Amino acid sequence: MQSRRIFISQVATGLAGTLASSGVLGANDRIRIGIIGAGARGSEILRQAIECGNVECVGAADVYTRRLEEVKGIAAGSKTYLDYRRMLEDTSIDAVLIATPQHLHAEHFTAALDAGKHVYQEKTMAFTPEHGRRMRAAVERAGAGRVVQIGHQWTSSGPAVDAARFLRPELMGRITAIEAHMYRNTPRGKPQWSRPVYPDMTAENIMWKSFLGDAPERPFDANRYINWRFYWDYSGGNVYENMCHQLAFWYKALKLEIPRKVTMTGGLYLWKDGREVPDTMSVAMEHEEEILFSWVSGFGNDSLGVEESVLGTDGSISHTPQGIRYAPQKVNRRDGVEMQGTSRADPKAHMQNFLDAIRGPARQVNCPFELGYRVSIACRMSVESYREQRSVTWDAARGEIV
Repeated sequence: MQSRRIFISQVATGLAGTLASSGVLGANDRIRIGIIGAGARGSEILRQAIECGNVECVGAADVYTRRLEEVKGIAAGSKTYLDYRRMLEDTSIDAVLIATPQHLHAEHFTAALDAGKHVYQEKTMAFTPEHGRRMRAAVERAGAGRVVQIGHQWTSSGPAVDAARFLRPELMGRITAIEAHMYRNTPRGKPQWSRPVYPDMTAENIMWKSFLGDAPERPFDANRYINWRFYWDYSGGNVYENMCHQLAFWYKALKLEIPRKVTMTGGLYLWKDGREVPDTMSVAMEHEEEILFSWVSGFGNDSLGVEESVLGTDGSISHTPQGIRYAPQKVNRRDGVEMQGTSRADPKAHMQNFLDAIRGPARQVNCPFELGYRVSIACRMSVESYREQRSVTWDAARGEIV
């Protein structure tokens, strides 16, 4: 007959195995991660994850051999893969960070969830509405046991806490407009986003078909690979790179839904280097909440920088990289006073929030799937408007841009 001690030991071992296979981790458990897309941004979020503590990178996948060599400098003990699917077969990996070009997000996101991993998905989440539907189906298949965080880091910032405090009706009144902008500049001869083509960027060192994914078939082109942000096949331009962050911050704070109508204008006014996406643009998004969200961006002058202004009948909120502040509209709040945001957050806060949610099932992520979905559809509507040179609307019943 088995002793009570042996029986209890066997039960505990079986329970531990069940918990491990279900993805449930304790508050102090070490999280084993893998990364798909170990380029500049991927390396940055990988470092963040490791710096959060009690995290081990055990796998890295990328289509370019140089990236796999470089990732060894961040996580020396990790295995490397040219085919991300082989990495996902590693049952010891708890979570996957995805930082690939935007057209590949749906492929990698759905594969990682279907493999039973928690997922941190860099922005912009979905490249098209069809990709968004595929990603939603993967989330539904995975169920509540899998954590999904979308990489809109501003939603975990200190100003996000202050924004919620400033957005009280008695301070803001009726909000009807948000005016946002994002301007950059670079030295002459150094185009925005342009990256050099290195001699080892060859068909032997880059898995070209894996990079293309379901994008149109094209012959190998090293420039197209490294400067993918220039091309519509793989990129949504600065709408997907930067407008998305400014949208996500206020979409969460104000609980805004997908715009009912979007109009985007602009063009390639500055960089005539073969890129397809515009360098100067203006977007107007009309929302059912009767708020007009306007965004303007350019790459030829940085004097205006980055800012969003939320305009209400009783007050205004200004959010910049330096912080957030509230100012009363004296016409309606004669005795109102200005307030400066004081909340602070660690630069790793968004990644830490993801890891905490994995260890504590009751902990909510700061940028869940639905928020990432709404932002990605607004971004795609902008791109479609620009490319088709007309205003577009959102058919919520069909889940399509019309």
